[in-house]
Parts: sequence; C-alpha cells; structure tokens
Amino acid sequence: MIAVTDYDAGNIRSVVNAFASLGAEVCVTSDPEKIKSAERVVLPGVGDFGDAAGKLREYGLEDTILQLADSDKPFLAICVGLQLLFEESEESPGAKGLSVLKGRIKRIPAAGGLKVPQIGWNSLDIKEGSRLFKGIDNGSFVYFVHSYYLAAEDEDIVSATTEYGVKIHAAVERGNLFATQFHPEKSSSTGLRILRNFMEL
Repeated sequence: MIAVTDYDAGNIRSVVNAFASLGAEVCVTSDPEKIKSAERVVLPGVGDFGDAAGKLREYGLEDTILQLADSDKPFLAICVGLQLLFEESEESPGAKGLSVLKGRIKRIPAAGGLKVPQIGWNSLDIKEGSRLFKGIDNGSFVYFVHSYYLAAEDEDIVSATTEYGVKIHAAVERGNLFATQFHPEKSSSTGLRILRNFMEL
C-alpha cells in the first residue's frame, strides 16, 4: 500500500493515477496512523510554500513526516513536497519548512529571456548510483512547473540536477528519503520508471 498524503496542497489525482497505472494499491489519506502504517508514503504538493507548510501543520502531519523521514520506510516528496523538507523559501519569508534536510528554496532569476515560472520539459544530469533513477539514461527529460528551486547545503544528497538559468538541484536522496522538484507523474515513460523504481525499493 502506498499512502498519498492529502493536506489540501494541490491536485493529487495525477499522482494517484500514475501509481495505479503501475498496479500499485494507493490510499489517499490525511490520517497520521494510516500514513504511518503504509508500506510507502508520498508527499505531493503544488502552490505556495508558506500555504503548504501551514496546511501540513494544520492537519497535524508535521510530526508524522518527521518520523517517516527518520525511518526505513520509502518516502517520496514531489515538487512543493520536496521544498517542505528544507528550511525556508524565498517565496514565503518567515515561513518555516520541516528542516529535515539543510538548504534553501530560491527564486529562479528571470534573466536571459527565460520565462518564470519554468513550465515544460528539461533534461537531467543524473548522479551515478542513484536508486530512484536506476535504469534511466542520463539526459532524460522530465516535466517541471516551478518558480523556485532547491539549493541544497549538502551536495552529496543531490541525485540529479538541471540547468534553467541557474543550476537546480532537481532531486535528492538520503537513506529512505527521496524527493523531486519535477513531476514524475507527468513525465511520461521516464516518470513512470522513476515511480516504479520507488515502488521496488
């Protein structure tokens, strides 16, 4: 069973549909006990960092996520879900992330004719040995929708990067913890392979 965490932080239907297409049994829930009892947990999220952080705490899920991040259970955070694992974001000054990992979320600079938000496909530079990207070719394209990007303090946890005006830490891995700034559920066959890798951990 995969628990997809529901905390009113964006449309999660595409995440559910992607896992279901791979044959996974999926439960959408905001119940901490159901989340903790699942075999795997997904933290999706779109929209504003501060709002998402507030919703997570409003639903009483902060401690649940912190416990899972420090466990052996496979845990995948997507888009704003990734951002919430870090300390703070330029999008929402004063709002606190979960500080599971060290780093800041910064705004993509609108320079050189690049459009912000970035909406569309971009290629990944994948670190060798990544478990989430097992069997995926370096340079594969995935789908992004974001105005803010991760600058992780510890580059050893970064499993993939991309370039969009600046170097973006597009995915991280640490122990049981995996997170992507892009949307694997919207990234065609490459994204489905990423989700299948997560299912097979």
